[in-house]
Amino acid sequence: MKPIEINQVQRWLDKFINTSVYIHVETTNGAYASHFDDKAYNVGAYARNVQITYTQAKIVGEGNAFRVGLKTSNGWIYAEGLTDWTIHEDTKVLLAGHDREGRLMVALQLSETPFDY
Repeated sequence: MKPIEINQVQRWLDKFINTSVYIHVETTNGAYASHFDDKAYNVGAYARNVQITYTQAKIVGEGNAFRVGLKTSNGWIYAEGLTDWTIHEDTKVLLAGHDREGRLMVALQLSETPFDY
């Protein structure tokens, strides 16, 4: 993965507008929280191979953390804190947010085909 380049990511997000795609979205602080504070709560969210069609996509932010929003007919899906991205097999956009130590904190992935497990 490489640091997000906002214009290139926007072009890839626009390629999927009005196309049925599969998303993977997750957030976590995983076990990291309890390693440093035994009173901390572990939190996370996970959705994989949810099929959506979005009509608008926008990446915003500056510096090294970005937010991507996808507008569907019923509302919005967004991921915040994204730092890195890559294209996989020329059909999948993979975005992730890592903390200062390189641990995954958030992921948003788009694909025309279901993700493998």
